[in-house]
Order: sequence, then structure tokens, then C-alpha cells
Amino acid sequence: MFAVFLAGIAAGTVNTVVGSGTLITFPTLLAFGVPPVTANVSNTIGLVPGSVSGAIGYRRELSGQRGRLVRLASASLLGGALGAVLLLALPDDAFNAIVPALIGLGCVLVIFQPAIGRRVAARADSRTESPEHGAGWVWFLVFLAGVYGGYFGAAQGVLLMAIMGIGIKESLQRLNGTKNVLAGLVNGVAALIFIVVADVDWTVVALIAAGSVIGGQVGASVGRRLPALALRIFIVVVGVVAVISLLA
Repeated sequence: MFAVFLAGIAAGTVNTVVGSGTLITFPTLLAFGVPPVTANVSNTIGLVPGSVSGAIGYRRELSGQRGRLVRLASASLLGGALGAVLLLALPDDAFNAIVPALIGLGCVLVIFQPAIGRRVAARADSRTESPEHGAGWVWFLVFLAGVYGGYFGAAQGVLLMAIMGIGIKESLQRLNGTKNVLAGLVNGVAALIFIVVADVDWTVVALIAAGSVIGGQVGASVGRRLPALALRIFIVVVGVVAVISLLA
């Protein structure tokens, strides 16, 4: 229980700063024998309070973004709901087959996150004009990121930052605040669906929720000063262990 709680703190911190916390909590739950689908469902519900905590920590960066948030929130809510329905509608064997690939994708995104960030920043600096809500394709890609997040969600935040950073002319810190809100909405709508119809381990939910709330505040305050390379290596190692465990 203490290990799951610590994983929740780590995930809340990482989700606020980078967006790959599921690569910590999900493998931890697998290691303690929680079935994969139940682990995914319980993890999604448990991370919702952490998303709220992280968004509150970024409230200054969110100032003046109400219109953008309302528009993109619709994409995240629809995508998250569809992803959750797909998780419940598809057989467990499909999840067991798909998730190693999704975790692998998450690890790749985390590895290349610095390069993605540099390209995104360079693209943002090169733009002189952009609609407040971004290019027309941003909404659709945010929707697809929501589907991914509702189904599994590892490195969902990295995807959102890449999409918005390329398509919206805005500082990366302000977009990170937007990312925290959108990822929280995806997890939130998926959690509502899971609570009604899925098999939930409420002990796991409580532990991850408590930890992620603390982690959300840590990420919004001191998390930005953590050594980025060490954090990235840790996340990738955990993800690789998870892939090996699932394939085994």
C-alpha cells in the first residue's frame, strides 16, 4: 500500500510537469498482482484528483485562457468518453495485446520529449499570427489524444503538448497549464464511466488519489527543478519493465 501511495505521488508530480505518470503507477499495480484492466481503470480514477491539484497549481498560467479551454475541453471530453467505452467494449485480451505497444509508444515519446519540445518551441517562435484556439486541426488531434487517454493514457500529456505547441501560438508554460486541465478532463470523464460499469479496486484508487494530490502540488512548485534526465530515465526504465512483464 505504501509503494502504491509513493507511486501516486510520483505520478502526480510527473503528470504535472511532463505527463507520463501512468508509466509509473500502472507497472507498480501490475507488480503487486492487480489485473491489467482493473489496474488501468483504478489508476485512471485515482489520478483525477492529482490532475485537479496540478491544474490548481498552474492557475496563474491558465489566466486569460477561458475561451481556448472551453473549445478544447469539448474535444477532450468526447475523446476521453470514446476511449473509455473502447476499453470496456473490447475484450481483455485486446487490452493485453495493445497496451505493451502503447507503453512502448509512451516510452519513445518520453525519450524524445526534449527534441519534441525544441521543435515545438522553434515552431512557436516562427509564427507571427495564430487564432486564439490554434490551427483548425488542433481540435481534432486533441480529440484523438483524448481517445488515447481514455483508453490507456501513458504520455498523454506529451502528446497534448506537442499538438498544442505546434498549432497554438502561446508560451509553453501556459500550454502546460492547459495540458493539465485537458488531461484531467479526459481522466475525469473516463473515471465517471468506469465507476458506473467497470471493476474498480477502491483501495488502489484511494492510495493513488492521495498520492497524486500531493504530487500535483510538488510538480507545480518544485517539480520543475528536478533533474530532467534522471526523471526521464526513471520513467523509461519503469515502462520497459512493464512491457516485459506484460509480454511475459
